[in-house]
Amino acid sequence: MTLPAAPDATPALRAAADLWKPVLVRAAVALVFGAVTVFWAAPPEAGMGWAGGIYLLATGVAVIWTATKAGFRPREGAGKILSAGGSVLAGAGAAVALMPSSLVFGTIAAVGLGAAGAAELAAGILGRGRSVLARDWIASGVIGLGTAMALPFFIGLGAHALLGVAGGGAIISGVLWVLSGLTLRHDARGNSAEAVN
Repeated sequence: MTLPAAPDATPALRAAADLWKPVLVRAAVALVFGAVTVFWAAPPEAGMGWAGGIYLLATGVAVIWTATKAGFRPREGAGKILSAGGSVLAGAGAAVALMPSSLVFGTIAAVGLGAAGAAELAAGILGRGRSVLARDWIASGVIGLGTAMALPFFIGLGAHALLGVAGGGAIISGVLWVLSGLTLRHDARGNSAEAVN
């Protein structure tokens, strides 16, 4: 095997061994919210606000937690972008929960999901070849941006439609993050066994 003459100057990120924990928490939050939206036949606006708000808030916290475990240096741009996106998403969750209406949910949740999706897309692009989560962030960012773009078109259809759109995006991203989290957990187990043996 021939090594390149000039190896890539950007070193791989040294992610924490327990990176799988925030990833699986995020997956669980998304899948629980998705299940709620599937089986809740006639949600009131207050229920939509609380369910959606808790989902956005918990997802935002999980994004921030993931950014801290992903191995970014304190002043690295991708880590800051990811943390900012998670903060906007958590803030959107608080706003949606405290002001439950279709208009607020459709606009504020779209802003939060769009900001977090753009941040994940940017972190994925900046972390390509360096982070184990780069491809997952790119896919999750596209899902978040797609959900954010679709939400405003369903404001007039009420709480059930808005929860359906948000829940659909949550289910898709939840499956993505379950696969990622389980892979990270499996890889972490293998690395710790090699270190002992």
